[in-house]
Amino acid sequence: MKKSIYSLIDLREILLGCNRRYLEFLSAIDDHTAGIRALDRSTEEQREADRPIKGLNFFKRTEQQLLRALQRPEFNIHGVRRADLIDLLPDLSPAVLSRQLRRLRYLGVIKRVAGT
Repeated sequence: MKKSIYSLIDLREILLGCNRRYLEFLSAIDDHTAGIRALDRSTEEQREADRPIKGLNFFKRTEQQLLRALQRPEFNIHGVRRADLIDLLPDLSPAVLSRQLRRLRYLGVIKRVAGT
């Protein structure tokens, strides 16, 4: 390509194509670091006001049942209450279920929505 002011339009088209291909390449790269950080944060033990809060153990049967129950579609529509979960989790007492929900809120798995 000739180096003159008249070839700037052609050079612009070529460079736009290069930038587009480079951005497509960057968007195709999978980055799992955010997921790994979130998994580490939810499985590690944390402390709140000198009290230890256990992290999630995905291999424990009761925690698997609780997480499966929280994934039910009706809870996405109207939210989750302890009274709704008691029927789905007969192995857990209401007090244990309250502690588990508080722990999940602290770990960031679920959150309280104000005004509901």
